[in-house]
Amino acid sequence: MDFLWTIVDGIILFFRTPPFLLGFIAIVGLIAQKKPINEIIRGGFMAAFGMFIISFGVDFLVDSILPLNNLAAGITDDPDAGGIGEASYTEQYGSDIGLAMVLGFALHIAIAFFTKVKTIFLTGHFLWWMPFIFVAVGVGVGMEGAPLVIWGAVLSALYWSFMPYLLRPYSRAVIGDDSFTLGHPSAILALISGTIAKYVGNKEKSTEDIKLPESFSFFREISIMGAIIMFITYLITGLASAEGFDTDTALFPFALEQGLLFGVGLIILLTGVRLLVNEIVPAFEGISSKIIKGAQPAYDAPLFFNYKPNAVIIGFIVAMVTSTIFILIFNAMNIFTVMLIPLIIPSFFECGLASVMAEGQGGLRGAVIGTFFASIFMVVILGISTYFFRDTIQDWILIFGGNDMSLWGSVTGGLAEFFEWIFN
Repeated sequence: MDFLWTIVDGIILFFRTPPFLLGFIAIVGLIAQKKPINEIIRGGFMAAFGMFIISFGVDFLVDSILPLNNLAAGITDDPDAGGIGEASYTEQYGSDIGLAMVLGFALHIAIAFFTKVKTIFLTGHFLWWMPFIFVAVGVGVGMEGAPLVIWGAVLSALYWSFMPYLLRPYSRAVIGDDSFTLGHPSAILALISGTIAKYVGNKEKSTEDIKLPESFSFFREISIMGAIIMFITYLITGLASAEGFDTDTALFPFALEQGLLFGVGLIILLTGVRLLVNEIVPAFEGISSKIIKGAQPAYDAPLFFNYKPNAVIIGFIVAMVTSTIFILIFNAMNIFTVMLIPLIIPSFFECGLASVMAEGQGGLRGAVIGTFFASIFMVVILGISTYFFRDTIQDWILIFGGNDMSLWGSVTGGLAEFFEWIFN
């Protein structure tokens, strides 16, 4: 039995490590195309390298944002979070989550093989986080054992299959073809922003066509623009925060350092994106033509950032301002059961992506208006989801929610509580 669990743990680790998964997919695709052994080995390594570089870039970005999150928490006071906490929850239910992930991915592949829904979800860490969410919902209504694992597996498989499938037209408008779609929990925000942008936007004026005087041409570089915006955001948030700093001279160098780290993170991220796309897209053609006919991969949000980099920054700014204002309003009115804190990380990754999708549908105007409404929804669905995770991961969802994890956690949580009420 111990040997069996060792194997299961190894499979779980493999799926949770994106470079392993993407390198393996590249190798399988190249083998299916009957490429020479040297191209197969090179393609596998380069895809893994690209994903590692992306992961480093994301780590840089998150590390530069997290201190801002702590400062922002001082504006609204610390959240009165409940639950057992992410670490304790993972320790208690990690094996259930892992089994749900493996079983769910097998079901997900079966859906792609036997139906017309042929999107393959390849964002490794969200192959873990989606069953993490659904298992938490099940735990909240008293599920355990096999029913809990099956619940998490089936819901995860349905999510991995159908949400990327719905995003295909929006992804196509951004990247220009059907080589891949979105596999990220920003999907609902992308659908909202993209749909609104389609009706109120103007494709003729793109975020990427913004004209700047020659003396301000450095703003065309996303890393520089991002660094300056993050620096200013730290200054404003630090001065407004109840936590504060001892002196203004301590705040300035700290804000400057975090801004520069943010810019470095963007450079690393986009370098990795270009490398991975160049390797994984042609390699996956072997899978879509030889193994699962017509299969389309679904990748992480950062792979879209390189296509509309200005839209990412615009979305981040719009989301930060809009969501923070509504969080302050909702907290003042005591609408939710907990105190919400500004959503710094989702404002960049989820709403940055939502802005990219909206730009593809409605240009600059669509990106601004679409992201505005998406960021309001982000706050509302976050507040609702805290109720359904009140006994498990409420503290965790307050920082990383406001997206598909909050949405589908709330929807399935409501269904689970309804069925519990019916049968009990």
